[in-house]
Amino acid sequence: MSTLTIKIPPQLEQEIVLASQREHLSKSELVRRALVAYVNQRKAGIAPMSALEQAGDLVGCFSGGPSDLSSNPRHMDDFGRV
Repeated sequence: MSTLTIKIPPQLEQEIVLASQREHLSKSELVRRALVAYVNQRKAGIAPMSALEQAGDLVGCFSGGPSDLSSNPRHMDDFGRV
């Protein structure tokens, strides 16, 4: 197996460390899998999907709530409370 050395920002390294711990993988294995997925996706000609594309069928499927939360600030009174 070949070795590849890259420079990454500290924040990305921290995210890789956390993800590798969460997945119970070495950092090398996690990055290897991410690169394989990226290369396979590019080979297949599949463009990355946006959040809207991934949840597109859910957008607008709910009714009965306020049409626009900004129209009445009281709708946000309990926002973020557990």
